Amino acid sequence: HKNYNGSLKLSSKNAVEKMLINLLSRILSPTIMSSTVWVLLSLFPVNTYAQLKMVQTPEEKRASESKNKKKRELYEKQQEISNQRKRLQKYQYTYIDRKHSFKESMSLISAMYGVTWAIYPLTQPKVFKENGSWKNYSNNFGKLVFDQDEPFWNWFVHPISGSQLYLFYRANGYSRINSMGMAFLSSALFEFTVEIYTEPASVQDLYQTPVLGSFLGVGIESLSMYLLHTGNSFAKVLGHIINPSTLFWFYEGKIQIVPQTNFKDSNGLFMTMEF
Repeated sequence: HKNYNGSLKLSSKNAVEKMLINLLSRILSPTIMSSTVWVLLSLFPVNTYAQLKMVQTPEEKRASESKNKKKRELYEKQQEISNQRKRLQKYQYTYIDRKHSFKESMSLISAMYGVTWAIYPLTQPKVFKENGSWKNYSNNFGKLVFDQDEPFWNWFVHPISGSQLYLFYRANGYSRINSMGMAFLSSALFEFTVEIYTEPASVQDLYQTPVLGSFLGVGIESLSMYLLHTGNSFAKVLGHIINPSTLFWFYEGKIQIVPQTNFKDSNGLFMTMEF
């Protein structure tokens, strides 16, 4: 309990205790003083106390502050390194071509066939209600005609629909040429087994939907990939809008890229892809 100079320094919050401590410290030796003070303070209520303090020299105080400063700087540096390692995961969008089994291809065509039955009455409710019947379905089955649709439908709506068919199969890992072939099969199934509920199958639709749609799909594919990699939020949203297949679980071209480093001699990229 002694100071560096051999004296004893005591402190207390109570004024009476301070006065007694100062008086006794001048009379008694440090050893006797220590015992006497503790006996004296034990007679006071529990909430009073005496606190012994060591007095530091200015040089030791500066050394202690310098040591604490170095500790803080080291802690802040460690926190900065930790935050750098917790970088946000980034995705790269692309297309991966792979082989498909016959069973997988049939399951995808069947899924798209079911979607066309659901979408057709929703996109043309008036036509479906006024012209649609199972009687017309049986009469139109097997027929193939040149329709008299407006250019808007033949040169805009059908190619747009075909482009989304193409992009759907691209998202599932088909090459460009195979995606066009799968789009042709889906379009033919729609023309000969779905649209005949309201009208006969159309010659123009058989080639405009898959062929023109696939060429349009290639352009949309390239544009959407560019927009998704610009880093601009609006561009990314627009890229997903024109190519909505990139938002679904079946899209196989979404690659996760995470930087890896030990901040010394090892740096690289960790890439993962689901398919």
